[in-house]
Amino acid sequence: MSRPDNPKAGRSESDIFAAPPAEPPSVSAPAPGHEKLAAEALPASFESALSELESVVARMESGELTLEQSLLAYKRGAALLQYCQGKLNDVQQQIRILEAGVLKDFSSAGENGQ
Repeated sequence: MSRPDNPKAGRSESDIFAAPPAEPPSVSAPAPGHEKLAAEALPASFESALSELESVVARMESGELTLEQSLLAYKRGAALLQYCQGKLNDVQQQIRILEAGVLKDFSSAGENGQ
């Protein structure tokens, strides 16, 4: 016998585990196509990513974006920032490798007049 305060009482397993009914689209949902901004592929170069990031920041600072547009712009900016930081980290690592294998202390060579 099921208890009346049990929310699963009188429901089959298929009812319990079924997907919730779809909600009607809300009035405040962004227009189709705005999702594309945050989901766009990353630029091919650091310079193009940095340029786009500067553009995103300028649009956000302008105060002309809606709340939804601001959120999407923020997401895109965060993705671009992460991309740029990754590229900078890669270059720093390559420089460390080059310095460790190529650059030597030349002070002793300079003292001998060479």
